[in-house]
Amino acid sequence: MTSTHRKATMANCSNQIRRTTIIPTLVQIFLLLLASPLLSKVLCIKECTNSPTPTELTSHTVRAQLSAEEVRALQEKSHSHLHLIPTDKTKWIDMMPRRFLSSSTDSHNNIKKHHVEEFNWHMLDRSIKGSDVRLTSWNQGGNFLSEVSLHDVRIASDSIYGQAEQTNLEYLLLLDIDQLVWSFRKRAGLETPGTPYGGWEGADVELRGHFVGHYMSATAMAWASTHNMTLFSKMASLIDVLYACQNAIGTGYLSAFPDEFFDRFEAIKPVWAPYYTIHKIMQGLLDQYTYAGNAKTLEMVTWMAEYFANRVKNVIQKYTIERHYTSLNEETGGMNDVLYQLYTITKDEKHLILAHLFDKPCFLGLLAVQADSLSNFHSNTHIPIVIGAQKRYEVTGDPLYKGIGIFFMDIVNSSHAYASGGTSVGEFWLDPKHLADTLSTETQESCTTYNMLKVSRNLFRWTKEVAYADYYERALINGVLSIQRGAQPGIMIYMLPMKPDSSKAVSYHGWGTKFNSFWCCYGTGIESFSKLGDSIYFQDKGSSPSLYIIQFIPSTFNWRSAGLVISQEIEPLTSSDSHYCVSLTVSTNQSNNQAYTLNIRIPSWTSLDSFTATLNSKKLIPTFRGNFLSIKKKWGSDEKLILEFPIHIRTEQIKDDRPKFSSFKAFLFGPYLLAGLTRGYKHTKLGNFSLVSEWISPLPKYFDSQLVSLTQQSSNKTLYISSSNLSFTMQEKPQAGSRASIETTFRIYHTDSKNKCAAFPSGNTSIGSSCHTDKHVMIEPSDMPGTVITNTLNITSDTHAAGSTFRLVPGLDGTANSISLELDTKPGCYISTGEVHYDPGKKVLVLCKGDSQLKGDASFKKAASFVPTEANRHHNPLSFVAKGQDRNFILEPLMGLRDEFYTVYFNIEAQDKRSNLYRLELLNRSFVNIMAHDNIFH
Repeated sequence: MTSTHRKATMANCSNQIRRTTIIPTLVQIFLLLLASPLLSKVLCIKECTNSPTPTELTSHTVRAQLSAEEVRALQEKSHSHLHLIPTDKTKWIDMMPRRFLSSSTDSHNNIKKHHVEEFNWHMLDRSIKGSDVRLTSWNQGGNFLSEVSLHDVRIASDSIYGQAEQTNLEYLLLLDIDQLVWSFRKRAGLETPGTPYGGWEGADVELRGHFVGHYMSATAMAWASTHNMTLFSKMASLIDVLYACQNAIGTGYLSAFPDEFFDRFEAIKPVWAPYYTIHKIMQGLLDQYTYAGNAKTLEMVTWMAEYFANRVKNVIQKYTIERHYTSLNEETGGMNDVLYQLYTITKDEKHLILAHLFDKPCFLGLLAVQADSLSNFHSNTHIPIVIGAQKRYEVTGDPLYKGIGIFFMDIVNSSHAYASGGTSVGEFWLDPKHLADTLSTETQESCTTYNMLKVSRNLFRWTKEVAYADYYERALINGVLSIQRGAQPGIMIYMLPMKPDSSKAVSYHGWGTKFNSFWCCYGTGIESFSKLGDSIYFQDKGSSPSLYIIQFIPSTFNWRSAGLVISQEIEPLTSSDSHYCVSLTVSTNQSNNQAYTLNIRIPSWTSLDSFTATLNSKKLIPTFRGNFLSIKKKWGSDEKLILEFPIHIRTEQIKDDRPKFSSFKAFLFGPYLLAGLTRGYKHTKLGNFSLVSEWISPLPKYFDSQLVSLTQQSSNKTLYISSSNLSFTMQEKPQAGSRASIETTFRIYHTDSKNKCAAFPSGNTSIGSSCHTDKHVMIEPSDMPGTVITNTLNITSDTHAAGSTFRLVPGLDGTANSISLELDTKPGCYISTGEVHYDPGKKVLVLCKGDSQLKGDASFKKAASFVPTEANRHHNPLSFVAKGQDRNFILEPLMGLRDEFYTVYFNIEAQDKRSNLYRLELLNRSFVNIMAHDNIFH
């Protein structure tokens, strides 16, 4: 490290300490003393990251694209000032385990130093803590809420959650065991039937095997959630293969790559995050034991822990403990977390101390003194470390780690989180409260959402604070449910774009594939959809048993200890509803002499002004305990509780403290983040309205019944009229959820505003019914409400202009169910393709009878006839219309979008502060160059 670099590092550290004004100085000093083993490793002492080159090698996306030679060159260059030799003990000397070396003399009275024969884990623990305190110096964590078993929760299959769970289950069943374990067998020297999968599970990819770990976790939780016997057999077969692999190797080691990767890791040489993969494998084995009851996997994970304990021991004995901590600058996943979990089962103190050694104190130390220094840290490297720190608090009761979890959640949520609940840009955190600079296609890595849900879940269990449950709801709905592509098994995204007028399909990764992606976010994705029922209900097993219901997800919970079954239903919600209705049915088949309490979350997005609760059809006078509706009684059979939460649309400012960005806002309807369907429009402005309700209104329900797609046959193909870039062409049938599905959908409605009938009733395209005696219609692009297509095939917002209507008549070709659209301004002229035989891309035009372009009356009639069909895209029931000066547009929940182009943040500026008038325009910001985007993402 150059002197200039050293001074810059120390200056940066000094700035961090000066920024720590959240707590009084004396408290800071106390925490410094309390956390001294952590704080000896903050940036003031040593550069702390997850790789020595945070802008290049720390991103999984970048790492996956570089050749081995490029990785080696970058890492060796960046590590040049960090290489240690066995005698290098000048750094962090206070962390050196005491008395690891003993002395003796040779025949010439020369002093010889040699390692003691027995590695003393207790002595190491005392050395880490910097004192002679006992191994467990704190009582075990406090009176936490208890998790309920996934075996006792069932998600309603007809809900959006049930559909997501089923889609995920189908993918888990689709994957082939031989292909998943191919590289494990290869490493173990066993026969390798079949071929390996591709993507990040490819046979030459250093991260191979990570997805198999996720698969073990996902299948264990999916089995608990569904009891699907086919899945049970599949995961049992997988475990049998891995068991054979571990025994064939014979050391406790189990992975899809050679243990030589750890030689490189320990030597600070280039290798792609081997402990990251080992964490996934160990966690998967532990989950198979916890959720599926497979005793074999506990034996396997314990043997793995023994193997890696020996490796860590050898590094510390040969070099220093500082050398071990240096190696943690490579991503290690949640090694601390899984080892703390293992300790709770085995009670082997070696597992506890080994967990301590993966706590990465240089990062946790910053959080211990409440310094918001997340900038430039790789997000998903460090969130799992915080989760491990949370587990340390639960295991040991050390309040320092409780504070770390709380502070971390606070700074992420207040400074680094988008309205969706997600965090990170290009896989990193950037400057706090400067999110307006980060709106790109590479935002909100899905893995970070998965892990932030764990952080918030733990905090809720500790504190019962409803804010953590609110965050969980927001991130689950808008983050997790957004990453599947509808009901397509195995199609998920890596990033959730926040860039204006972007699409989930156009990020660097786009949508993944079933068998050739296997990114990190595929692993966390299959886990997320396997455990949708794990955070709906929590038990308080105190002297007065109670149940906390914190998520409104249609489900059934068998509360065994109380002898009660809780069934939760959600009334279908539409944008025109003023209340969000939840019904809970409590049943029992036994005599209950004990009173039990239900505590139901009152979410932050509602109000109590018109909140109502009825029990067995009788209105309740609600009793609130904090932000929970609390009902204590002796429950009978089939008692029904109905809750009606007021719900409304609201705006939320982006996390950016610079005044010029104070007008950047997102729209939410209850917990649902709304995205505008923008499709290339970047300058939409709102008119002169003083209230949000005047410029954003529910999309009328009957609009959806008026949607239709118009087709014509050509060369044995069915082609569709499409509106794109203000021109009209004939295109092939689009994929569901694509941008083209919007472009080929139109709303055709009667000019009589009192006539709400669909121009083409479902299943009947005849125009002769009494409902359609007025055959003058307007044609509106489906995502541009308030605009119409004119007789000159332009689009205008002036619906009263001449030439904005058409006469709907039976198809000129005489074919059943066909229609023709005659211009009101020019009788005898029709919308036409101008040809009978043509290819996709043919321009739609206006032709009149007698035009010479078409020869023969029959050809003219055929080219001007179209068959209306089911719309290629329908509106979401939670759709709104935003009124603009140039055009209006649709707002829909982000979670329901697939390939559509959307905008989340809008610029809403006051036109006249005295009259509180607003202008809304889409953020037309160029793609920001951040992190490694110049190299990879462009």
